[in-house]
Amino acid sequence: MHYSALIMVTTALSDRDPDSPGIDPIAGALGQRLRAARLDRTWTLDELAAASGVSRRMIVTIEAGRANATLGTLVRLAAAVQVPLAELVGGTSGESAIVITEPSEQRTLWRGPAGGSGVLISHARTPDALELWHWHLKPGEEYTSEAHTPGTYELIAVTRGRLLLTVGDEEVVLTSGASFRADAPHAYRNTTRRPVDFTMTVFEPIGRTRP
Repeated sequence: MHYSALIMVTTALSDRDPDSPGIDPIAGALGQRLRAARLDRTWTLDELAAASGVSRRMIVTIEAGRANATLGTLVRLAAAVQVPLAELVGGTSGESAIVITEPSEQRTLWRGPAGGSGVLISHARTPDALELWHWHLKPGEEYTSEAHTPGTYELIAVTRGRLLLTVGDEEVVLTSGASFRADAPHAYRNTTRRPVDFTMTVFEPIGRTRP
């Protein structure tokens, strides 16, 4: 699916200009992409709300470019419209054999209460979702994720500290690497007094099946 054709600015696609005062350009562009993906599936706001579990009011706010949506909300919306998260938030683009991700294209999609972050660094332009992340957890911080699409896998490489990884009912302390099925609830926790850094690769089979 080529979204360059879908994100053409028309009044049918969006009744708000992301460059209008009070609208963050990144949030405005994200809202346009979400609306384009929803209309591509010929879904109403209520149908997207039912498919994603995100309230209609929140979807309206996101499409208008006036919401700072959480990572969990964006993941649910991306899965519902079957668009890779990186495309929804505006990741790297281009048809070259080597696609360079500039710092301005990297998206911080999670911020911890103590200053930690989850940064989407890059993604591969495939029919499925293939993403590269960098996570930084301050002492005491954690991120809990719902189960992803069946068949989703995550690969983790801890580069500093000790990461407490929970997948379903299993729990392990990581200081190196691991892989796991992410179609079960999972969480990354820093229960130590020192920061934890890890890189993560996510593969999620999107399928792009039309209704």
